[in-house]
Amino acid sequence: MKRFQSHRRVQIEDARPARYEDNGNASETLENDDGKGQEGSIKLRPSDSNVTESQEPFMGIKVRRKASLYRDYRGDYLDVPSRPYLMKILEKQGDRKVLFADKVLKFTCSGKMKQRMLLITDFAVYIVDPETHALKRRIALAAVDKICLSELSDNFFAIIIPTEYDILMASTRKTEIVTVFMEATKSSSDYELEVAFSNRFEYNATADLVKEVQFEEVEGGVKTRISRKFAELSSL
Repeated sequence: MKRFQSHRRVQIEDARPARYEDNGNASETLENDDGKGQEGSIKLRPSDSNVTESQEPFMGIKVRRKASLYRDYRGDYLDVPSRPYLMKILEKQGDRKVLFADKVLKFTCSGKMKQRMLLITDFAVYIVDPETHALKRRIALAAVDKICLSELSDNFFAIIIPTEYDILMASTRKTEIVTVFMEATKSSSDYELEVAFSNRFEYNATADLVKEVQFEEVEGGVKTRISRKFAELSSL
């Protein structure tokens, strides 16, 4: 698969995922932790200027933060073996090897932002509700076609699954998540996962609802806008 190519290399400090509120309009509203949001936008911290060459799988395209460049990857941030309900879910599916586990923010089809547990094994992706302990979704790694990212310093990433609906998430550990995805798919299948970099991409929030995510570098940070692109009308 082809990948986006670019030579832009910048470095940005780490930032927490922003709070999110649905305003019910075509453009959705994202806010910073100080509560001072803009219509359909989120601002992160400005960039520095120095980088290193150790940017795979981002190939010098993705703006990197200092924390993500030099952070030690731990993989399991939830201590999965200490959570019987997670072990039960994995054992039921025959999965044992956890490559990554952490809490993330997931965008629902209605525009809400909910906390979820994201688990990646060498066979599948699991999304679990941390409050009810219920398995919300299991996706085989073989079903994942690509991961979409912007070229800027945001926490967003979209998992594209052609045979199902896609997922938009946010995590400060996005770099590690993408790396784990690439290594897991490469070792479990004959293809290399595509990582697509673009400051404008679409994803299928449901089978009949397409949303577009736009990223723009502005003074003081990055503005992110999520808008509804298409909603199929019900047949009369």
